[in-house]
Amino acid sequence: MAKSYVLDTSAIFTLTKAEDGSDIVEDILSMAKKGKYSVYLSFISFMELYYVAWQEKNESAAKELVILVKSLPVQRIESNERITLSAGRIKANNKLSVADAFIAATAIDKGAVLVHKDPELEIVSNYVETLELPYKRRKNY
Repeated sequence: MAKSYVLDTSAIFTLTKAEDGSDIVEDILSMAKKGKYSVYLSFISFMELYYVAWQEKNESAAKELVILVKSLPVQRIESNERITLSAGRIKANNKLSVADAFIAATAIDKGAVLVHKDPELEIVSNYVETLELPYKRRKNY
């Protein structure tokens, strides 16, 4: 059985911005392309990628990012009742965003490792295996 991963939105931005940890995401995607891994992306990550890219740059850049992500060897996972209820349970019991709750619930549903660079997602390691990419260094002022 192939190893499975869910990429958090932060993992995609790590890849596209060539941040620390992008090599890890590239390796996972390379193995997925070879059929060795199954890689998933929550439906809500597409929304996050789109709006963040739009806010940081513009609508055209946001559309280009979505096209790029759709070309990657990942399966988009839509919500269903099981994922929604799991996300609700996670959100009710933890301080994290609705989007992060859905992404964690997707990893749980798929029995996948959640790959992220989001300190807010550390708490979900109580529910699912996680792979934490290097966090961004904070600027000292």
